[in-house]
Amino acid sequence: MADNTWLIAGLGNPGPGYAGNRHNVGQMVLDVLAARLGGKFGRSKANAVVLEGRLGIGGPRLVLAKPLTYMNLTGGPVSQLAKFYGIEPDHVVAVHDEIDIPFNTIKLKIGGGEGGHNGLRDISKALGTKDYLRVRVGVGRPPGRQDAADHVLRDFSTTEKKDLPILLEEAADAVESVVLEGLVPAQQKFHSAGK
Repeated sequence: MADNTWLIAGLGNPGPGYAGNRHNVGQMVLDVLAARLGGKFGRSKANAVVLEGRLGIGGPRLVLAKPLTYMNLTGGPVSQLAKFYGIEPDHVVAVHDEIDIPFNTIKLKIGGGEGGHNGLRDISKALGTKDYLRVRVGVGRPPGRQDAADHVLRDFSTTEKKDLPILLEEAADAVESVVLEGLVPAQQKFHSAGK
């Protein structure tokens, strides 16, 4: 089953208090993908809400997952779902916030470091490898001397909120591009978008 099945994990923290935070941008992207698939998330035994659907008629099967754990415990649900669906790490896509790239920018990669991102660190530990795909959604560095943790646990600014819907659509496009075309063509498309 797993060859054409992809696990797309939207990282974030649970509960309405965190819903609009920069740290939850991965889950916001999954909401866009869910709307495109025309489905609703349902509870799974892996401590996550999950939606299964196909990318086009007869296309790849997507398992969209939003862990219900806090960010630093994201690995458990991701690895449990990967095992349950028989999905190898190279078909796992983590969609997450990235402070090291500017707001309104999307970067794609496989493997590499976690850049201090506790959600990625926990996924790497739980999967036993760093070799899974990442859709990095830029939220920018904190202004002035603001702590990075405070920055990502705040909602997007009023100015950012104006561009956020477009950014979420582009990040959802990037996920679909990685699945349908592969990492390198997707990188060429999104890294050279003038951003």
